[in-house]
Amino acid sequence: MAAKDLGKPWGGRFSEGTDELLERLSASVGFDRRLAPYDLEGSQAHARMLGRVGLISAEESTLIVRGLDELRKRVAQDRFQWDPRLEDVHMNLERALVDLIGPAGEKLHTARSRNDQVALDSRLYLRDMARRAGSELRRLRAVIVEKASKAKEAPMPGYTHLQRAQPVLLAHHLMAYYQMLTRDQARLGDLYRRLDCMPLGSGALSGTGLPIDPQMVAESLAFTRLAENSLDAVAGRDHLLEFISFGAILMINLSRLAEDLVLWCSQEFAFAELPDSLSTGSSMMPQKKNPDGAELMRGKSGRVLGNLTALMTVVKGLPMSYNRDLQEDKEPLFDTVDTLLLVLPVAARLVEGLKFNYGRLREAADDPYAPATDLADHLVRRGVPFRQAHRQAGEAVAYAVRNKKALVDLTLEELREFCPEAGPEVRAEMTLPAMLAARVTYGGTAPRSVARQLRAARRDLAAELRKGAV
Repeated sequence: MAAKDLGKPWGGRFSEGTDELLERLSASVGFDRRLAPYDLEGSQAHARMLGRVGLISAEESTLIVRGLDELRKRVAQDRFQWDPRLEDVHMNLERALVDLIGPAGEKLHTARSRNDQVALDSRLYLRDMARRAGSELRRLRAVIVEKASKAKEAPMPGYTHLQRAQPVLLAHHLMAYYQMLTRDQARLGDLYRRLDCMPLGSGALSGTGLPIDPQMVAESLAFTRLAENSLDAVAGRDHLLEFISFGAILMINLSRLAEDLVLWCSQEFAFAELPDSLSTGSSMMPQKKNPDGAELMRGKSGRVLGNLTALMTVVKGLPMSYNRDLQEDKEPLFDTVDTLLLVLPVAARLVEGLKFNYGRLREAADDPYAPATDLADHLVRRGVPFRQAHRQAGEAVAYAVRNKKALVDLTLEELREFCPEAGPEVRAEMTLPAMLAARVTYGGTAPRSVARQLRAARRDLAAELRKGAV
């Protein structure tokens, strides 16, 4: 293939040039150029292998590897001239290689298709991005643990239906997000293990009849497994779907955290405040202090959900094996990576910067009617069937509301009008410290349970760091 024909990988089959509109539709170099470092890395491994097995000479192999090193420098220094007429990142780099080193560059594509080439590039790229996202996610989890530790035994109201339900420790609430994000981390780790599969050697779809050594390429690129099926290797995009799915679930969890931050920092809740550096003002109202970072974190979840829907829609109707529709896999992937790597550090900064109003939190936690469940539990311990205990406690609450009293302020005699089995210790059991201390079940909000959660989290984070886990 002459260097001037490198923009036409279909070679001599066609007598006419490509229509300009089709060229514009086909061009992907505007976005897939970010795969260049990974394409160069894979090409160098491929060139070394071709030289080792004798498909090209040792001298040609060395010349190609050195030429690719030069292209790597140009890309890194933003000196590479991208040509949209050459369609994609692969053809741009190959054309530049031939221009740089001459005919030896035309041998690089021996025993390789752009189909298995891009399959390799995407795995190398995603492996790198998964490590980066995993590092940022682990830092956010560590920030949450540190924030929860500083909260010590500060109480706050727990909510269901956004109505005050039962008191919990602030640390317990924060650690709920730690658990969500820990599952996200595990999902990313599972994906990372499945990325450990080297597809190069699958060719366009059926492998190659040339005597290559894919195991050598795999080892040089730190893969431990080869693709078991060449059709699947070039057509499969579930690793990209899995990453974007991980990103979508993560963003949903972060959106829920953001919603809590927005509520907590409102004047109606007044549970917390963000520092000025993490807030914005109004163009019209001088008094405003807006939690825009949290709101944007919440809003960007929709972006990643859209990326997942887009790629699932592209893949769902494709026959085996490679189809050009799969060019549409990259923009949703790249956008998801960019969004996660932007949002995760912001989330960590927001949590780190929160200043809690512990007095307001305690006041809200000490709700006049929150002890109703503890009253029912007290009656159950004294032999009253739960349904009866529930009804009696509800009647006591209704009486307290009518008389504008807190439940804990009712006298024993008043309580026994509705709860005849109530014992003398019941009022002590309905105080805020007692209610918190009572939730000793595994995973509950009792101080000793939360302390265990914090110890386990620190231990797990330290172990992940020691292992170098994603």
